[in-house]
Amino acid sequence: MIVALLSDVHDNIWNLERALAQLDGAEVLIFCGDFCAPFSLEIMARSFSGPIHAILGNNDGDLLMLSNVASRAANITLYRLIGKLNLGGKEIAFTHYPELAEELVSSGRYDAVFSGHTHQYSHQRLGRTLWANPGEVMGRYGEPSYILYDTGTGEALRCRL
Repeated sequence: MIVALLSDVHDNIWNLERALAQLDGAEVLIFCGDFCAPFSLEIMARSFSGPIHAILGNNDGDLLMLSNVASRAANITLYRLIGKLNLGGKEIAFTHYPELAEELVSSGRYDAVFSGHTHQYSHQRLGRTLWANPGEVMGRYGEPSYILYDTGTGEALRCRL
C-alpha cells in the first residue's frame, strides 16, 4: 500500500493542488498538520478520493470549521494531537509535533512515525521505526515536498513539487 504524507500547507493552495495532482497510486493520505484555513482541508477532500487522516497543527485557527469540513466529507478523519493506524500491516503513528513523535518512536511500538512542524524534510531509522517529516507543502522555508511511504517495503520516498 502506498501512503502519501503531506504537512504544513499554510494556505498555499497552489502548491497543495500541485501536490495532490501528483498522488496517483497513493491509496491513503496522512496530513501532519497546519492547514491554517479550512479551505485547504476542503481542497484535500475534493481532490483525493481515498481516506484522509489529518492531524491538527499549531497554526490551524478555526477548529470549528475544520471539524465541520471533516464531518461533511466522507473520506476525512480529523485527529487532535496523535493519530494511530494500521495500514498494510504496518503500525503507523503521526503527529504535528516532533516532541510527541520522539516519544512515539522511543516506545518501539510503531513501524513508522511521521511528524511535521519544522518545515524541513527528515528521514531516519531508530531501531525498527522509521521517523520521517515530509517537509512543507508551503514552500517558504525550503523546497516543497511530500513523502510516499510503501507499507510493503517500509521505505519512504521524498517527492518534490
